[in-house]
Amino acid sequence: MYLASTAVFFAELIKFATCLGILTYKTQSIPRTVYILRKEILDKPQEILKMLIPSGLYALQNNLLYLALSNLEASTFQVTYQLKILSTAMFSVLMLNKRLSRQKWFSLCLLMVGVTLVQLQNVGTPKSPIAALEEHDEPETVEAMPDGTEEPLDMGGDDEDSQNPIVGLFAVLTSCISSGFAGCYFEKILKGNETDMWVRNLQLGISGTLFSFLAMFYDRHKIMEGGLLQGYSVATWLVVINQALGGLLVAIVVKYADNILKGFATSLSIITSGMISVYFFDFEPSIQFQLGTLVVIMSTFLYGRPDAAVPRRQSVPPAVRYGGSKE
Repeated sequence: MYLASTAVFFAELIKFATCLGILTYKTQSIPRTVYILRKEILDKPQEILKMLIPSGLYALQNNLLYLALSNLEASTFQVTYQLKILSTAMFSVLMLNKRLSRQKWFSLCLLMVGVTLVQLQNVGTPKSPIAALEEHDEPETVEAMPDGTEEPLDMGGDDEDSQNPIVGLFAVLTSCISSGFAGCYFEKILKGNETDMWVRNLQLGISGTLFSFLAMFYDRHKIMEGGLLQGYSVATWLVVINQALGGLLVAIVVKYADNILKGFATSLSIITSGMISVYFFDFEPSIQFQLGTLVVIMSTFLYGRPDAAVPRRQSVPPAVRYGGSKE
């Protein structure tokens, strides 16, 4: 089984190489690309320091997710983790001066409820072969999430006697806040100036590669024994490439839309994955899953619906007097 730390590191390298290739394609000149890299990266180290904030928060978020999963029941984690939808909306209002009507706030609450219902489909169901295997081995794999973070496959956590719900709740709430802040911070940087989006992704890739490289020190003994590529197969590389390209796609969505719409897209992707699993993995959606799907679709249409126009009070013209004036 492959190591999660090496998978994240290779995903960052793939993202960096992809951004470099796209930037070269846009400039149609290698010397021009080298000039942009020197001007925007080497001559502006403060811009890379700005990217350390979202990269550091994402790394913190990954560790907090592990801590939350080991101290909370799966159902509690799934419910509380959906608060990241509301935290993203609140930071969009505070940091990006975005205005949300009551209708849009209501649709976001519906989205949170719908995603919770869909995610709870897997809680209490028989464990998959992967989960059964992890009961005997130390969990080393993660599942790539659409917002660029990693969620451990083992949702059961540790033994109930060793769980601390207060620590787990604090970890998941902190993760929700860091997720919302990091996403809106990155959106503000992307839309704040005229710097090319792929240059921004290269700057983010440098800091992301640094943090992922440091994370591999946790598995240094296993890496020294089995190497960086231990447990890798064609399917593993496809997962790593999908995670890397998915991270770049998120950046495009944030650039030309916003983090709130990204949350809706993420929710719809979860439902799409469930529908695909019906045909390929014999997944049987429960009534709860179907109800959650309906709620997510309703919230999506409600959010995209134009806000009702506020009726304006019409000023009543003064009465016209007829007749001659008094002398």
